[in-house]
Amino acid sequence: MAGGVAGPGAERPTFTRCWDPSTLRLAHGYGPRSVRELRESEFGRLAETVYLDHAGATLFPQSQLTNFTKDLLENVYGNPHSQNITSKLTHDTVEQVRYRVLAHFHTTPEDYSMVFTSGSTAALKLVAEAFPWVSRGPENGGSQFCYLTDNHTSVVGMRKVAEARNVTSTPVSPEDMWSAEERGALACEPDCQLPHLFCYPAQSNFSGTRYPLSWIEEVRSGRLSPANVPGKWFVLLDAASYVSTSPLDLSAHQADFVPISFYKIFGFPTGLGALLINNRVAPLLRKSYFGGGTAAAYLAGEDFYIPRPSVAERFEDGTISYLDVIALKHGFDALERLTGGMENIMQYTFMLAQYTHTALSSLRYPNGAPVVQIYSDSEFSSPDVQGPIINFNVLDNGGNIIGYSEVDKMASLYNIHLRTGCFCNTGACQRHLGISNEMVKKHLEAGHVCGDSLDLIDGQPTGSVRISFGYMSSVEDAQAFLRFIIATRLCLPGGQPVPQGSTGKAGAPSAEGKAQDTPAVTGRHCVSPQEGARMDSGVWNDSSSTVNSVDLCPAMGKATRTQPTPSEKAAGILPGDLGPHIVTNLYLYPIKSCAAFEVTRWPIGKHGLLYDRSWMIVNHNGICLSQKQEPRLCLIQPFIDLQQRIMVIKAKGMEPIEMPLEEDSGRVQICQSIVCTDRINTYDCGEKISSWLSEFLGRPCHLIKQSSNFQRNAKKHGKDQSTGITATLSLVNEAQYLLVNTSSILELHQQLNTSDENGKEKLFPMKDLISRFRANIIMNGTRAFEEEKWDEVSIGSLHFQVQGPCHRCQMICINQQTGQRNQDVFQKLSESRKRKVNFGVYLIHRSLDSSSPCFLSVGSQVFSVLKENVEHHDLPASEKCQDLVS
Repeated sequence: MAGGVAGPGAERPTFTRCWDPSTLRLAHGYGPRSVRELRESEFGRLAETVYLDHAGATLFPQSQLTNFTKDLLENVYGNPHSQNITSKLTHDTVEQVRYRVLAHFHTTPEDYSMVFTSGSTAALKLVAEAFPWVSRGPENGGSQFCYLTDNHTSVVGMRKVAEARNVTSTPVSPEDMWSAEERGALACEPDCQLPHLFCYPAQSNFSGTRYPLSWIEEVRSGRLSPANVPGKWFVLLDAASYVSTSPLDLSAHQADFVPISFYKIFGFPTGLGALLINNRVAPLLRKSYFGGGTAAAYLAGEDFYIPRPSVAERFEDGTISYLDVIALKHGFDALERLTGGMENIMQYTFMLAQYTHTALSSLRYPNGAPVVQIYSDSEFSSPDVQGPIINFNVLDNGGNIIGYSEVDKMASLYNIHLRTGCFCNTGACQRHLGISNEMVKKHLEAGHVCGDSLDLIDGQPTGSVRISFGYMSSVEDAQAFLRFIIATRLCLPGGQPVPQGSTGKAGAPSAEGKAQDTPAVTGRHCVSPQEGARMDSGVWNDSSSTVNSVDLCPAMGKATRTQPTPSEKAAGILPGDLGPHIVTNLYLYPIKSCAAFEVTRWPIGKHGLLYDRSWMIVNHNGICLSQKQEPRLCLIQPFIDLQQRIMVIKAKGMEPIEMPLEEDSGRVQICQSIVCTDRINTYDCGEKISSWLSEFLGRPCHLIKQSSNFQRNAKKHGKDQSTGITATLSLVNEAQYLLVNTSSILELHQQLNTSDENGKEKLFPMKDLISRFRANIIMNGTRAFEEEKWDEVSIGSLHFQVQGPCHRCQMICINQQTGQRNQDVFQKLSESRKRKVNFGVYLIHRSLDSSSPCFLSVGSQVFSVLKENVEHHDLPASEKCQDLVS
């Protein structure tokens, strides 16, 4: 497929010069203003952030919001359906914006009517419901609804309305349309007026492919037919993705319907879109429902309704979002002032995409295997055929796809914001990734739904990674992304260089259009592009040579190895003499995402360790804060005194603060919060602790506690569904307990503590590593990752069921003593665990006798049942021990 990366042995691609001297003005910025100046003045909030999801939502400039707010503060805008002075001001302003939107698309009210909607999805639904469909009948085959398979979900969803009208829906692949173009027009019946509708995107939101706008007139005139049926074709051009970075001239390409979403263009306001309707089609549209403002006259007691004459008034049910419409005026002002118009934006964003695509597609492992597989129908040769979107999957050096969820998590560690999944475009996703209809259904049965993080099923990807550029994107954004791919895929563990061949130099333009020779990754030497390739970028560490064929990652230490690792020697653990399975450490985390409280013996509650994750900190909107957003949470240290029934909270630079362990049930006010999509009952712990936390974190926040009489049940997985075990949870994400095996940590510890190129050992303290995994139970005496084979665990007199592995996120990169981030832990774990970054296992109680207190203690012996021994579940504990693995 065009745009894909050739495999080893194929002709190696060479770089073309991405920056033509004639376009240096655009590389420099927009007119006299550089992109760097634009970012500093309008997008200061992007400092240290690489935002590459403009196809999802672009960003608004500060001046747009400032001017809009000033407008609202200086004027009084009333409901435009009234007749007073403030309402007249609103009405006239809305009409002025309506005219400006049409002018933006190079058309006039004489040719097009514009209906404000809540977004492009609502605009598509409007067309589906109002189109003059003719149902199938004995005399004719009825209307046809044809749509390109590379369409957004909201377009495909129109077929359900068509189905209700007894209309046939036909998916059309891009290949079918290209073939039809080559074949030319088919014989048609000129007198047949059966209305058919063809929908296609001006730009694929999946791959950025731009389909010919010439299709509009060719389909309407009958020279190009999506389906071989007699009748008259109308065309809906889904322009939502296209117009975010490109001009659309409706005077030249007169589609019948054009849905758009304004946040794709301006970033603000959201929840506002429009449907542009060609006036020649408007009289054919049928409307059943009518809302406020659309009626010229109607009767409540009789079926009598006369619509208003104008198309906009007829289809805009209820009061439109008129303040958001007014915000559009300031969006247009800012866009034109900052960039000079959509033509400049199109050229600039395409060059960024072309530059990044050229670099990304050239990356090879030492064995010649590509680093990424790019999904595209173009060679990124022109903005006429390709938008500023790059869709791809990352591969390992064996050609296996690395799940998009892992790429997303790793990118976030580099503060790179991208998008993953299928992007509400299943048709394009299937076509490019080779996913059959049967596989989609199989993935659903395996638990995968659109938008989740289940990225690989039986090695088959369920989606991909997408980056996209906006008018405020910079060359530095592109280079930061490329450095991220190089650092995570082509640099040896511990920063050791991949051995290089002969080197050469290649300059690169900066955001100011000047060549730079800055190394790509400070303190690291990374693999370069293929031999003979030329890269006009500073991301290649001044080289453009072939690398020697070496393994990128050293072999993992095996659990069956015969020689002890240095870490095992230091810990006194020898192979073949692992000793008994015992609990070495116990931790609870009274406040979710805050520091651990270590104990040697602790009572068991109905949710797990007593008071584990009973409290959490929320922001001013009541949203739970975690270390992902606020790493300094780990510096807040809670201590529980069971005798005095208090919790003491400490933090550096703050006076300790005390609070009771239990609420006064007669005085608290219950409030709602959310943990992992579960709505829970909580109560606020008061203004005193809120002020303390707000002062320390430097942002308004509150401490809330789960209500003692509220029960939250764990979601059942796999075997849980048949065993009848119901586990109740505190504010934890998944399960009551998390168990981590010391030997597993030792194996990771060995891999992290490697030597640099000077032979100096890089030390990674074991205690620091243990704390990052935030487990409740630390045990030793087993081999690395053996716990993932267990089905049940007994600790002392307590019996637990293993619920499954803990799938890790970016929090393990945060040093729990300092709050500082370090990507090495997640990256190394991702490399060593291959497909999924699993570490530790979840436990839930098999049974808990609440009539007498139970305790977990350090030093307790641990017994485990292997998964293959599940048939012994019903044996008494004394008999089970004969089959236990120790």
